[in-house]
Amino acid sequence: MPDTDTRSADLYRMVMPKHLCPWGLKTKDLLEREGYSVEDHPLRSKEEAEAFQVAHEVKTTPQTFIGGARIGGYEDVRRFLGKPVRDPEATSYRPVIAIFSVAFLMALALSWLVLGTVLSWRVIEWAIACGMVLLGLQKLQDVESFQTMFLNYDLLAQRHVRYGYIYPFAETGAGLLMLAGVLTWLAAPGALAIGAIGAVSVIKAVYLDKRELKCACVGGGSNVPLGFVSLTENLAMVAMGLWMLIKLFA
Repeated sequence: MPDTDTRSADLYRMVMPKHLCPWGLKTKDLLEREGYSVEDHPLRSKEEAEAFQVAHEVKTTPQTFIGGARIGGYEDVRRFLGKPVRDPEATSYRPVIAIFSVAFLMALALSWLVLGTVLSWRVIEWAIACGMVLLGLQKLQDVESFQTMFLNYDLLAQRHVRYGYIYPFAETGAGLLMLAGVLTWLAAPGALAIGAIGAVSVIKAVYLDKRELKCACVGGGSNVPLGFVSLTENLAMVAMGLWMLIKLFA
């Protein structure tokens, strides 16, 4: 973090009747949390904002000045303060970790509600089923984008392109049926089939062909790398499908 004698900053941000710049608010909050006294300069009209941009030869607001020197926008301020700046193109497992964590917590909640305890094998079943539903929901937000990314590696989708459109509905539906404990004769083979195809596809693309791809498991806009996580998702569906079939015919 920079060492300044006068920890004060001038912030120019848009504050208009129909637009309150979120990045300006984030910048102000960041500076204040870092101990800076912020002199706020709201730009209250489009014309005022454009005049400011022309005068300072900048294309965007907010803009921060410290010690008379222009620092820049929100991310520039973060860099100035020695804070990490997120790379939108960088791969990350955070979305998958969040989904699996929430799925497990949902399973614990269901177990407590239905069985009165969290110490039950049903927790594993429900966690996988909840995970399938949550992952399917991510895909359903933009089926077109998911299908486009899915075509990069899924073997069945490459042979039958429409399968990429069906997959999100099949995964979500199988998860919901497993949660409800109904139509197991349909849900279990469905989970087994899509999980097995997915696992084989990931193994071929990543471990045999050595391709570096992004995983479509959390939707088409994902930066999750294809590999272990996607393989685990598919193997979990295979295991869940087999287990439900065993229970059905036992």
